[in-house]
Amino acid sequence: MRVDLFAHRKECLVVPNSDENIVASIDLGSNSFHMLVARYQDGKLTVIDRIKEMVRLGDGIDSNNQLCPDVQARGLACLERFGDRLQGIPQQNVRAVGTNTLRNTENAADFLSRAEAALGFSIDIISGVEEARLIYLGVAQDIAVDGQRRFIMDIGGGSTELIIGSGAAPEQMVSLEMGCVSVTRRFFEGGDITPERIAQARIFAQMELEPHVERYLKHGWEQTIGASGTIKAVNRVVNAMAWSESGITLDSLHTLLAELGEVSHVKNIKFEGLSVERAPVFIGGVIVLLATFEALGIKEMMVSDRALREGLILDLVGRFEGEDVRDNSVANLAERYHAEKNQAQRISQTAIQVIQQVANPWQLDTEQAEKWIDWASQLHEIGLDVAHSRHHHHAAYIIEHCDLAGFSQQEQQLLATLVRCHRNKLPAALFKALPKRARKFAKKLSVILRLSVILHRSRSANIIPEIKVVAARKSIQLIFSDEWLANHPLIRMDLEQEVKYLHSIDYSISFT
Repeated sequence: MRVDLFAHRKECLVVPNSDENIVASIDLGSNSFHMLVARYQDGKLTVIDRIKEMVRLGDGIDSNNQLCPDVQARGLACLERFGDRLQGIPQQNVRAVGTNTLRNTENAADFLSRAEAALGFSIDIISGVEEARLIYLGVAQDIAVDGQRRFIMDIGGGSTELIIGSGAAPEQMVSLEMGCVSVTRRFFEGGDITPERIAQARIFAQMELEPHVERYLKHGWEQTIGASGTIKAVNRVVNAMAWSESGITLDSLHTLLAELGEVSHVKNIKFEGLSVERAPVFIGGVIVLLATFEALGIKEMMVSDRALREGLILDLVGRFEGEDVRDNSVANLAERYHAEKNQAQRISQTAIQVIQQVANPWQLDTEQAEKWIDWASQLHEIGLDVAHSRHHHHAAYIIEHCDLAGFSQQEQQLLATLVRCHRNKLPAALFKALPKRARKFAKKLSVILRLSVILHRSRSANIIPEIKVVAARKSIQLIFSDEWLANHPLIRMDLEQEVKYLHSIDYSISFT
């Protein structure tokens, strides 16, 4: 029997944020910004507050693929309001993510730094596939029937996600570069609606879907579910107009598009159940939805109230419960590229011993540091499956460019940097390319990982002796017992070379 983790209460803004059981998710979509606040207690999530604002980020991109000042100002003002609502909630209890528009615009990084300051919390950019996984996670807790394979569709402002899965696990996921805002902007520029423009938009959507149709139809499903503001708006309209008794049908979509074809301009789009804010981008979403129905042979779709933000909350709670999907992603990648588990484990264990001794002087969150060092240890040699020469480069490329469930793009960049810097030279530029909040953390973990790799150079199962570690702000001292270092001249030579390498990032090392 499916257990619904979400309970609801009508009142809003009544629970003090100092409660450590309060969790929140923020979705910076291409059309709307959403925030969900909930209390997690006794295995149940109780929704306290929901806030949505039509920022229409994807509608403010200029000819140079940059976010315009006006849309940035709208977004920052919205995030300031969200931030005010979130005051008092612990940093680790909030997850904020950006999607299609922030994945693709040229000045997204500049906007993000200002957005994080306005919100008061870090903001992660997630890939389209990760967005699809989180959407599935949120929707699968809603109206899905146990034991049935389900098809879930979410139309955002800039992208559309199609997912097939059963239970809590997605099996097929794709994120398509088309959404209600992007299709409306591209084919109905200026707002004019003509039969020719509608036809061109439909062909475009069909072309985007075509590479995936055969695979999805072969996989099959028993239940069809739609999510997101666009699909919910379509559902309200076709039900209010009595074109469908419940849910969305193929016939109701044909009728809806025919009615839209009679409207000369997007400013004239008015239907019962359609908000004034959504009307300007409604036609693009309808065309994407209809094209998907036709391509995949869908006759009827039920609609869920849940989407990405609920998935974010459930994923966050999973981390608290020790069910971090990132652990499985790392383990699967290590296995795929035949990383030697025993060597990875030795390096991880020694690195964790070092972390426990330097955590206070280096102001490290021990739990987070140990998690990241373990992931990096598991993956630092996956590049050997490509070639021994420059294998740390190969490993970093794989990590940064593959789909790692649970990781944001910034997190994959951080993990790739740790792996890239586990040996040889330390390019300072790699750390500068990281988000500012991650740079010091990355440098400290890189130093620790490098030392552990050196100490296990022999790849031997022999246990190395206990090492005392003394750390200051940007320095680390290793104190070995007895004559161990004298009996391992290759390791001593590596440590002497490490003095020069660490100098490039302003760290020093000494050893006795």
